[in-house]
Amino acid sequence: MTRISVKVDGTTYQDEVEPRLLLVHYLRDRLGLTGTPIGCDTSNCGACTVDLDGESVKSCSVLAVQADGGEVTTVQGLARNGEWTGLQRAFHERHALQCGYCTPGMIMAARDLLRENPHPSSDEVRHALEGNLCRCTGYQNIVRAVLAAAEAPESSRPSGQEVTA
Repeated sequence: MTRISVKVDGTTYQDEVEPRLLLVHYLRDRLGLTGTPIGCDTSNCGACTVDLDGESVKSCSVLAVQADGGEVTTVQGLARNGEWTGLQRAFHERHALQCGYCTPGMIMAARDLLRENPHPSSDEVRHALEGNLCRCTGYQNIVRAVLAAAEAPESSRPSGQEVTA
């Protein structure tokens, strides 16, 4: 067993974990954060995307021990005081989901894109989301939601949030 300390959605956890435990399993099974789904366990679908130290990662391809000393943000950690972020609202308002399985990973990947490129083109959104698969929507409304979030006026975002949050 290996001792880790990791901050997840603002709370610091100290745990003993098997060195081979995947971050996605740590989040879901140990911490109960089931908003990060297990899609494929092969890093192909992107459903399990989270932020690790400010970078978008597929949590099924990262070991929990690799997050030691780091900070993880899951889709469940985005809302503040029960208030959805502009990106989450845009996904809801633009019907950018059907079954919802890919939605957490799509939102996290889109958040990463908007952090790096606050005003992407449609093609840039599509390119940024290439590593996230959706089997239901055809992606059109997902792209529209990301573009809408990018164009949202500052006043529609929760205070203190970045363009992407």
